[in-house]
Amino acid sequence: MARAIMLQGTGSDVGKTVLVAGLCRVAKKRGLKVRPFKPQNMSNNAAVAEIPGDNNHGGGEIGRAQWLQAIACGVPPSVHMNPVLLKPQTDVGAQVIVQGKVFGEARARDYQALKGRLMDAVLESWGKVGEGADLVIVEGAGSPAEINLRSRDIANMGFATRADVPVVLVGDIDRGGVIASLAGTHLILPEEDRRMIVGYLINKFRGDVSLFDDGLRAIEKFTGWRCFGVVPWLRAAARLPSEDSVVLERLASGEARALKVAVPMLGRIANFDDLDPLKAEPQVEVVFVPPGKKLPADAGLVVIPGSKSTIGDLLKFRENGWDRDLAAHRKRGGHVVGICGGFQMLGRMVRDPDGIEGSVIEAEGLGLLDVETVMEAEKTVRNVSARSVPFGLPLEGYEIHLGRTTGPDTRRPSAIINGAEDGAISADGKVIGTYMHGLFGADGFRGKFLESLGIKGGGLDYRFEVERALDEVAAELETHLDCDAIFSLAR
Repeated sequence: MARAIMLQGTGSDVGKTVLVAGLCRVAKKRGLKVRPFKPQNMSNNAAVAEIPGDNNHGGGEIGRAQWLQAIACGVPPSVHMNPVLLKPQTDVGAQVIVQGKVFGEARARDYQALKGRLMDAVLESWGKVGEGADLVIVEGAGSPAEINLRSRDIANMGFATRADVPVVLVGDIDRGGVIASLAGTHLILPEEDRRMIVGYLINKFRGDVSLFDDGLRAIEKFTGWRCFGVVPWLRAAARLPSEDSVVLERLASGEARALKVAVPMLGRIANFDDLDPLKAEPQVEVVFVPPGKKLPADAGLVVIPGSKSTIGDLLKFRENGWDRDLAAHRKRGGHVVGICGGFQMLGRMVRDPDGIEGSVIEAEGLGLLDVETVMEAEKTVRNVSARSVPFGLPLEGYEIHLGRTTGPDTRRPSAIINGAEDGAISADGKVIGTYMHGLFGADGFRGKFLESLGIKGGGLDYRFEVERALDEVAAELETHLDCDAIFSLAR
């Protein structure tokens, strides 16, 4: 097996994903064959990854974070990098993806009982990820301090103790209480888990780090753990795809620019990083609109993103009054793009006769496209190469969706994907629907699309910007962390 080290956090959203990606890039720059691994992830931001040895399958699902970390390592993403992915569909239930494929659906209580069976898949994937690697950097989920879940844990110490992987604990100073969170974690962990921790690091520090010297001494006094460093607020991280929808609260508004793009924050929003290339454009302002707020009247474009629960989010869309805002936007001559679930919502009707998404079996759509969608059990999961029909330019992206969409407006497809027509366009060309995620990542298409809205764009090489951001994060970590010590403790 490759040597390994694991980053666990004192809580969720402490920055583990970016730190793992940055350390992966540091290791790559040192000539190491490095791989990422996350035993269990919970996110509706998914990516399509290889299923090794399965030549007849289009691909499997993993968390978008592990896709980014694979890029940092310079290797293709594999389903074994994230063997268990939970995709929330309701407040109490989620779709369970195991090694890239749909395993089933489970309510939160039922899932706890499943974990024992899922650990076998986690350990199998763990063995596969380490093949041919020098180093594996593992990301935990949530916090090891959730001791009420410890007996069936597969994401943090349950995995670390079974796989014998040393742990670096990450504390987030930006949220406050970092001394208590680290000392409290030390206090409540059982001895078997506590001895897996080889040290800690502080993340998201702003200002003069010397002002925290007394804090570091206090943490050492309470825990005896060594400190690997204090990481400043990483500005480059804002240019990397976000994994978790909790960040949307911080993205609710942007800087005023020539084109305002409004994005309703659906309750089960999925793959909202589709908007990242637009956010990166200097003349584009992307505004994520939270429930209870109106879609801005000065938006030139509304993008309805993907959803893990199309009918449920469609009903909430109406409850929020966004359907009226959208109709007013169209009357003003505004443009609309619907992606995946957003595309389905734009039609006349969405039907789910088998109750795949839940108890509501049909809902009236927003009526901006003359199409209907019927949910079907078989899921499409694949990376694709395509061509934009209106602009005749190449596209690259992926599909992750249930359902088949038909109707008169599909005779005006938005793209040709692997030789087949995809999506639909309204008669006036101002409403576009597609099942393809990632279309705005195509620089040429994005430039022409913005030009059609009267905005100059497309001079940005988006993928290069992601690579550059990873390099900048890695450089910061090299400066502020003892990376040598962290890597040397891997076993």
